[in-house]
Amino acid sequence: MATTTAPKARKDRTHYLYIAVIVAVFAGIALGFAAPDFAEKLAPLGELFVKLIKMMISPVIFCTIVLGVGSIASAAQVGKVGGLALGYFITMSTFALAIGLVVGNILKPGAGLNLDEELAKSGAKQVGASESGWQFFLNIIPETLVSALTSGLVLQTLLVALLVGFALQKMGPAGTPILTGVGHLQKLVFRILSMIMWLAPIGAFGAMAAVVGATGWDALKGLATVMIGFYVTCFLFVFVILGTLLRVVTGVSVFSLFKYLGREFLLILSTSSSESALPRVIAKMEHAGVDQSTVGVVIPTGYSFNLDGTAIYLTMASLFIADAMDKPFSLGQQISLLLFMIIASKGAAGVTGAGLATLAGGLNSHRPDLVDGVGLIVGIDRFMSEARALTNFAGNSVATVLVGHWTGTLDRERLDDVLSGDIPFDEQTMIDDTPAEVPQPLR
Repeated sequence: MATTTAPKARKDRTHYLYIAVIVAVFAGIALGFAAPDFAEKLAPLGELFVKLIKMMISPVIFCTIVLGVGSIASAAQVGKVGGLALGYFITMSTFALAIGLVVGNILKPGAGLNLDEELAKSGAKQVGASESGWQFFLNIIPETLVSALTSGLVLQTLLVALLVGFALQKMGPAGTPILTGVGHLQKLVFRILSMIMWLAPIGAFGAMAAVVGATGWDALKGLATVMIGFYVTCFLFVFVILGTLLRVVTGVSVFSLFKYLGREFLLILSTSSSESALPRVIAKMEHAGVDQSTVGVVIPTGYSFNLDGTAIYLTMASLFIADAMDKPFSLGQQISLLLFMIIASKGAAGVTGAGLATLAGGLNSHRPDLVDGVGLIVGIDRFMSEARALTNFAGNSVATVLVGHWTGTLDRERLDDVLSGDIPFDEQTMIDDTPAEVPQPLR
């Protein structure tokens, strides 16, 4: 009898990239202090990496938004569960973005670095930099649908992506093949992006060396402030805001829930990706008493629409770059950036580099003169990736219990027994029962 051999799972080598970035950052810092004049001349290394990231902005945003908006209908068809989940996701993501803006304005970690001459180069005039009135809106409309993807103007890409996404919604089943095609295109785009990210150590080395060479300890203090501020903000968001919401609505302790999901948190911590725990959290939430239909909608959809950690990161990083380059956002620009990030942040989780591309896209759409400052964030992006992934996962696990409670699809008695340890989770059962095709997150 012929036997079939399952294909070998591709070994994840992203931890090597993580180590390489860390080594490059410290090497850049050392060179910046040892030979500041020479280190400043390495700034083009960071600029080259940023240009590669900028090259990917339009395709990343187009694919993620088309798939996100086009797939909303499939979640909404589930009825009450889909509607409540989407409403909750949009509300919490917006709240997280706003918190990032508030904390960034309070801390101002980049203030005083004055890196405009070292990192920024005034590019050509683009939409969002100084246009106003009717001309601003006229420039959002591209010459053709295709030119929106090649013009480099992010707002044009955003407009076309929204139009295509809503059109696919209206097409219903007839639009499924197109969505599938865009999904394949997205895989190609993210594959290219992952290849580019292997150059991150070079970009981080050049950027850190140039910044430290130009500003010395001030740069390190600013970077340390934004990292610590980000970690503290994520901690407070998860344990104070989400924890309070979970306790008030359901009476469940967030500490008990996270203890139950402890192995999943460790898995995410080791991989810096919340998607690494996707199959396990689906199995565990069903085991905890949440109906399968609810888990099947909330978890995959939340991985694209409920990115609390990514949302906090995007707004805090944007403000840090603006302050570091001595070109702060006005209040109106911050609100506009918030609205843009609400849409553009969907689908930025789980893929290395997607967060950087989204960050660059937000800056490019509002303040093109700040995009080159993304090179400064490259050096510390990987240090903040764990907090992003852990916060995203925590938000989705809490959302699953909340939506289950609101829709009456949560067996509360079983949940209490599971969280108390009376009904332990069988790891082997999960392995045996996990289907070959695990529900994938909406992008």
